[in-house]
Amino acid sequence: MARINDNYLKLKAGYLFPEIGRRVKSFADANPAAKIIRLGIGDVTRPLPPAILEAFHKAVDDLGQSQTFHGYGPEQGYGFLIDVLIDKVYKPLGVNLHNGEIFISDGSKCDTANILDIFDLGNKVALGDPVYPVYNDTNVMIGRSGEADPKGYYQGLVYMPCLEENGFLPDFPTDKVDIIYLCFPNNPTGTTASREVLKKWVDFALANDAILFFDAAYEAFIVDPVLPRSIYEIEGAKQCAIEFRSFSKTAGFTGVRCAFTVVPDALTATNARGERIQLNRLWNRRQSTKFNGVSYPVQKAAAAVYSEQGWPQVKAIIDYYMENARIIRTGLQKAGLTVYGGENAPYLWLKTVGGLSSWDFFDKLLRECHVVGTPGSGFGPSGEGFFRLSAFGDRDNIEEAVARIRRNLA
Repeated sequence: MARINDNYLKLKAGYLFPEIGRRVKSFADANPAAKIIRLGIGDVTRPLPPAILEAFHKAVDDLGQSQTFHGYGPEQGYGFLIDVLIDKVYKPLGVNLHNGEIFISDGSKCDTANILDIFDLGNKVALGDPVYPVYNDTNVMIGRSGEADPKGYYQGLVYMPCLEENGFLPDFPTDKVDIIYLCFPNNPTGTTASREVLKKWVDFALANDAILFFDAAYEAFIVDPVLPRSIYEIEGAKQCAIEFRSFSKTAGFTGVRCAFTVVPDALTATNARGERIQLNRLWNRRQSTKFNGVSYPVQKAAAAVYSEQGWPQVKAIIDYYMENARIIRTGLQKAGLTVYGGENAPYLWLKTVGGLSSWDFFDKLLRECHVVGTPGSGFGPSGEGFFRLSAFGDRDNIEEAVARIRRNLA
């Protein structure tokens, strides 16, 4: 008799975003004339820039000629894209990597989940709260946790509350942990980490022989030149950190799918006999076995992001979204709301009004303003009383949404 993986049954029945969809559909069906503005899910809305499209089209044409046709590519990614990332992304930060340390993939969401394949279930994992749900749920799915308690914390996982009083920056776990998830700029709170903060985390990881999973999917939205964009700008990070990056929000690839993960050669962990083993070697083996690589046209399009023509076009779109974030932040602050984030990140973290719960505020915003956001409690118990808005929208919709909220909630 076939058996299911019972760990899936520990998860909440409804994932956050399907529940949002259900409530919005119910409201829309009852109010067909309402123009609903969606600022919830962090999906991009601007079209791909011309330089990227040109590279994409040319690469597709390459597949139509025997001389330039490409079949299976290297599971680790094509050298032409990896070289661009080394030269255009990391060298300007003073970070030196080589080709074997960067692995191209179809999404950092996938990588932050799949990386667990190379780690023993006995590892103790720490993650922020609120948190990107994938970190939490994938650890539950593979059997690292027990059941959830009434607050929503899963037994066996260590949660690091990110609260208003600590600036939404997690404190060091007091329990002994082996793997720590960090996300900066943060999803959902929009919080950034200074060089000093990251240095403390690197020092903590080195002192405790722990591994940092550093999600830098939103680093392109940092406008403050003082803030670090990569964990590897911090001395010692190559000995304790894996970095996840994405083209999804940087270049509008949410539907194109391309990302990359950095696993430095210097990073090791122990086997059952206590011997130090290169994690790079294990990740390479995992990808070679379970992944067939990202398509040639997509990688050509990704390389064009950092071309002489491509980067100014990409940066203009990033600036567009960050202007959206400024409009939301200043507009809602004028309405008397407490707003965090949105200065070096495309997400804004609002405090709900009148002591409303996150879901009650969701319903109020939908009912009175016809605006959709994301309840903070959906990201973890410490998100209760907060609400996330995304700046990935059309400018007219952004301005209209802010006007509606000011009109109805001020």
